[in-house]
Amino acid sequence: MITTAARSKVNLFLHVTGKRDDGYHLLESLVVFPDWGDRITVKRSKDLTLEVTGHFAHSIGSTEENLVLKAAHLLKSESGADAGAHMILEKNLPVAAGIGGGSADAAATLKILNTLWNIDFSDERLSQLGLTLGADVPVCLYGRPAIMSGIGGQVSGLQKFPKFYILLVNSRISVATRDVFSRLKTQKEIFSPVDLNELTARQLFTDLTSMRNDLEAPALEIAPVIGSILSMIRKQKHCQLARMSGSGATCFGLFEEEEAAMAAARDIQAHRPEWWVKAAAVGP
Repeated sequence: MITTAARSKVNLFLHVTGKRDDGYHLLESLVVFPDWGDRITVKRSKDLTLEVTGHFAHSIGSTEENLVLKAAHLLKSESGADAGAHMILEKNLPVAAGIGGGSADAAATLKILNTLWNIDFSDERLSQLGLTLGADVPVCLYGRPAIMSGIGGQVSGLQKFPKFYILLVNSRISVATRDVFSRLKTQKEIFSPVDLNELTARQLFTDLTSMRNDLEAPALEIAPVIGSILSMIRKQKHCQLARMSGSGATCFGLFEEEEAAMAAARDIQAHRPEWWVKAAAVGP
């Protein structure tokens, strides 16, 4: 039996830089992985089966369509492995929330079964497989602060990334990525990236203020509650930046100190007990 974490993915900025002829959008995004997420446990079995537990188990729908099972079948097919596994997904992250829960689960599954089945696929090979499952899977396989670009397959790691704390808030309203992209009306100026290596947390926060999430406006049209979430986060003491992650609807606030992030989480949860609220560390 092997257990691994499938940490949440947060886009500190997300710029849409173009669109290919096949309809795929080109992106550039700074991605980090807070120390909170789902968990995947696998053990040898004759067949491939999936059991779902955890706070958000009721939200995932059919297990047959889950990315964990799809990733397992893909790896088995591509490797020719004559093996099965019983997989347990502990679903701690909200679904369709812009923090890569499904992609992180798929990435963790590819990694853990690569080990369980003694396949020994390289990181590059796993990344190629992951991209066929979703644009965020390659960066989730990398699992450390990185710039993700193109349609997701280009991942560039960052050196000496600072430690800070993040507040994640989700109203439990799901937003479909396809619907958000369909409402993306205009492409803003193409972003020229600054050097994000070897920054302090305060320097990073300052640089991020000149950046944006291009999907925030269309997501707001679908789920106006996002505006309320952002407003509440921005009012928190010592919050350095508030923004939406991915295609929504989870929003985040950035803090230098752990106690400030925890205090903000307690305050928002007290005012909106029905929301999902989590404070976590972000590190190198």
